[in-house]
Amino acid sequence: MMVALLIWQGFLTVLVLVLAVTLLALARQIGVLHERTAPIGDQEARPGLDVGQTVPRLVLHTLEDKPVMIGDALQPGHYQMLLFVAPECPVCKRVIPVAREVAASRGFEFLFVGDGPVPELQDMVASRPEMQGVPLLTGVELGLVLQINRLPALVLLDERGVIRVKDIVNTRRQIEDLLDTVPVAPKVERVETGVISHAAV
Repeated sequence: MMVALLIWQGFLTVLVLVLAVTLLALARQIGVLHERTAPIGDQEARPGLDVGQTVPRLVLHTLEDKPVMIGDALQPGHYQMLLFVAPECPVCKRVIPVAREVAASRGFEFLFVGDGPVPELQDMVASRPEMQGVPLLTGVELGLVLQINRLPALVLLDERGVIRVKDIVNTRRQIEDLLDTVPVAPKVERVETGVISHAAV
C-alpha cells in the first residue's frame, strides 16, 4: 500500500512538472503570436523621422558590400522606394513580390533594407527568386533614424530625400493606397519637328 502511494505521488509530481513546462512553453508561443499579429497599419506613436521630413545622407552597404547613398539628391521626378524586411518575418515574404511589382509599375527605384544578421539575410535572398536582382542594404542606421519598429515597413523618398510615405504594409491595396497619396509630376515627351522643339504633355 505504501509503495503504491509513493508511486502515485511520484507520478503526480512528474505530471505537475510536465504541465508546468507545457504551460510556460504555451505562454511563450502566445506572446510570440501576439507580437506577430499586432495591428498592422497606422501606429499610435511613430517616433523618429516621419512624412515630410528629410532623411540625412547615409551610406549603407549591400550584401555584396557595395556602398549605396540614401538621402542623396535624385534626378528630378525620381523616387526611391524602400521595403524593410527580415528573415523571420512571415508577412514580409508575402509582401516582397507585391511591393517589387508595384514599384516597377510606377518607375520607382526599389531597394530592400534588411534587418538581421548578414548570413540570414543572404540565405533569405538566395531562397527567394523575387528578391534577386534588387539590392538589399544592411546596417541598422536607417532603421534607427526612421524608428522602424514593425515589419514589413514601406518608405518612399522623393528626389530631395524627403519622406513621402512611411507605414507598415501587408497588402497590395494598402501599398497602392499609400503611393496614390503621392502626386507624381506628368512625364513630358519631347517631339522634334525640324528645328522647333514642341513639348507634348
